[in-house]
Amino acid sequence: MDNYIHKQAGQDIKRSISRVFVAEQPGNSKEVMGYYSLSTLSIELSQLPENLARKLPRHPIPAALIGRLAVSKSVQGYGIGKMLLIDAIKRTLSVSEQIAIYAMVVDAIDDNAKGFYEQYGFTCLNDSSARLFLSLKSFGNNPKYS
Repeated sequence: MDNYIHKQAGQDIKRSISRVFVAEQPGNSKEVMGYYSLSTLSIELSQLPENLARKLPRHPIPAALIGRLAVSKSVQGYGIGKMLLIDAIKRTLSVSEQIAIYAMVVDAIDDNAKGFYEQYGFTCLNDSSARLFLSLKSFGNNPKYS
């Protein structure tokens, strides 16, 4: 968590590679509780499950990527990860009113992260066990995101 936020995040923002959103400790803006990064990418149709791919046009599908989502060890277990994920989803839904975004994509760093995303409905892309996705239409009235 520390390495990215201290060494790489600023460079990614300056280069317009990603945007980074930070949750700070109330009353202490120097203590980071967690953060996530957002950027865009295209999903090749062959990466999607066949039942979805059949319904889509034959070109890469636009998506939002949560490239990094991390929570400080000192506040793990308090729902900060869920809060950050919901914030990322809300930002993406807002942007999707202006530009087309079919899905959210995440890169799970390990099995714990994969399990975290799967509990919110994310599923593996066909070509990778670490990259998961969820169609934006899944966010509609899903109580997991409220």
